[in-house]
Amino acid sequence: MRDQLIDLLAQASADPDVRAVVLTGTGHGFCAGADLRGGSPDGERVAGDVARTLRLGAQRLVSAVLDCEKPVIAAVNGVAAGLGAHLAFACDLVLAARSARFIEVFVRRGLVPDGGGAYLLPRLIGPLRAKELMFFGDALTAPDAERLGLVNRVVPDGELDRTAREWAARLAAGPTRALALTKQLVNTSLDGDRAAAFAAEATAQEINMTTADAREGVTSFVERREPRFRGR
Repeated sequence: MRDQLIDLLAQASADPDVRAVVLTGTGHGFCAGADLRGGSPDGERVAGDVARTLRLGAQRLVSAVLDCEKPVIAAVNGVAAGLGAHLAFACDLVLAARSARFIEVFVRRGLVPDGGGAYLLPRLIGPLRAKELMFFGDALTAPDAERLGLVNRVVPDGELDRTAREWAARLAAGPTRALALTKQLVNTSLDGDRAAAFAAEATAQEINMTTADAREGVTSFVERREPRFRGR
């Protein structure tokens, strides 16, 4: 499933007819994280096995979400634990059903957070809050996650799918390439200095001004009408 998701996100990036992505779970949960029943902690391991597994697995999945050239909405319909929480936090927008829960479950199992958690959380809510969640491993309700800034909006359980589709439709009607460049600028903004951020912004503007949607946006403004973006 992980590899299939990675492939689908790559296909979404390359397909101009795909304008937005919604990531959600079926059943009662969003994602329970890694399956720890696959092996015993006392089993024999070769040095490098764990790092390789993470690099090719959880980290690759989270990177696929962050690098997807289309807006990705997480519609969190239940528990998002461990890697499942980080998968949601990697998305561009996060909608949560009121019954959803987010759990940094790693400490409960004597594990170090993976799936980019120590990279994502401090950038979203700061290091102090990130450490509190990771050190204690307490379940975070959807309203509390919204209050901390981990969730954009909490909706009643029965309205999650409709709201996600409405948001996706709005994004799909937007200037797709401009959104992709905006996503890239925001995602890299905290990793460099001001000079690098300003240079990236100028480059993004240069690239975007070659798109049909940018020309349509300017033309529609001059003609005083709503723009008709085509994602190109």
